[in-house]
Amino acid sequence: MATADDLKFQEFDDAANLLAANPDATTISIDEPVEIPKNQHSHLQEPGREEDDELLGTDDSDKTELLAGQKKSAPFWTFEYYQTFFDVDTYQVLDRIKGSVFPVPGKNFVRLYIRSNPDLYGPFWICATLVFTIAVSGNLSNFFIHLGKPTYRYVPEFRKVSIAATTIYAYAWLVPLALWGFLMWRNSKVMNIVSYSFLEIVCVYGYSLFIYIPTAILWIIPQKVVRWVLVVFSLCLSGSVLVMTFWPAVRDDSRRIAVATVATILLLHALLAVGCLAYFFDAPELDIPAPIIPIIPAHNGTTVITKSH
Repeated sequence: MATADDLKFQEFDDAANLLAANPDATTISIDEPVEIPKNQHSHLQEPGREEDDELLGTDDSDKTELLAGQKKSAPFWTFEYYQTFFDVDTYQVLDRIKGSVFPVPGKNFVRLYIRSNPDLYGPFWICATLVFTIAVSGNLSNFFIHLGKPTYRYVPEFRKVSIAATTIYAYAWLVPLALWGFLMWRNSKVMNIVSYSFLEIVCVYGYSLFIYIPTAILWIIPQKVVRWVLVVFSLCLSGSVLVMTFWPAVRDDSRRIAVATVATILLLHALLAVGCLAYFFDAPELDIPAPIIPIIPAHNGTTVITKSH
């Protein structure tokens, strides 16, 4: 009759001997699934990819956040559909304004402030405030420049409000629309490019314009040097928000296309600021000439002076 020792499997004896020789060896049970540690995944990725994912907002935290926020949306013809775009509180708006005025180096504005709840409330009222600020400040600047001149009569230029509204709102909507379409097109060409939604791009552009509101008020100062210094300062702040937001999204594309995209974004942003300053504040105003009084000599040697009306 076989003893208990004879019924042992030889493989178990070999395993026991190996474990005795190397106590630190790792054992895997066939009942448990093999799991790869998370830090091992990071070693398999390309160098610098983890940092890019953090800038772009493509890691697991963003996916979880987006999936958690998914809900059944209302039809676009209902009021509830558009109400979601303005579902934001005062603290969020102020925090996003502060983030656009004081950008954090190396941080993505969309990931840091916008992605959890993009809104149209802040961009709409920032653009409306900027329109009236530029129009009113332009009229006041024109008044102070010509104040004291006897031939000048102040006439409010209400057409500046409509011109400013057309310019600001066209820039805040058409440029994001073109940029969104371009990113979607490049996303179909280069798979590594991460595109933003149209609402997120509009939100970034709207909040980036806030710095021009106090700048337009300071443009009342009738000193060209001061005005241009303010233009450069505000352009650097708002432009840095756009660059840090959109550069990570195009950096995986070809170098020429990526640089051209960022340069175009900055160029359009600079044209808006310089154009508003040149048209609303530095536009030359012609003084009203003094009435000419013709002198007509009479036949009897006297001089007749006629007044022109």
